[in-house]
Amino acid sequence: MVVSWFAGLFYLPRIFVNLAMENDDAARERLLLMAGKLYRFVTPIMWLTLATGIWLWLAYFPLSMNWMWAKLALVTGLVVYHFTCRGLLRGFEARQNTKSHVWFRWFNEVPVLVLLAVVLLVVVKPF
Repeated sequence: MVVSWFAGLFYLPRIFVNLAMENDDAARERLLLMAGKLYRFVTPIMWLTLATGIWLWLAYFPLSMNWMWAKLALVTGLVVYHFTCRGLLRGFEARQNTKSHVWFRWFNEVPVLVLLAVVLLVVVKPF
């Protein structure tokens, strides 16, 4: 589930990059359709990921591991990122996007950095 959620978080902002550059109405509508379907697909996966993650955390880990709190903060940030994507998608649908494709290219890198940080926290357990 985590892999599917991340795949959606990697690909949806990439569609936003293309939407921000697109001038053709037919291509724009096709990209909006793709983005909407992708968002609707990964949202339940996000909830399943969170539910099983919390279940595993409560079943197997003590609450005193500080690296886990850092990881949970990063996951909370990913949930905020996920819902920010929904807002950006609604802006595209309403033709109210004001951000450039360059902004979306940088925005697209956020989940990559979070994934790297989470993996490092889990493997290294620095504190």
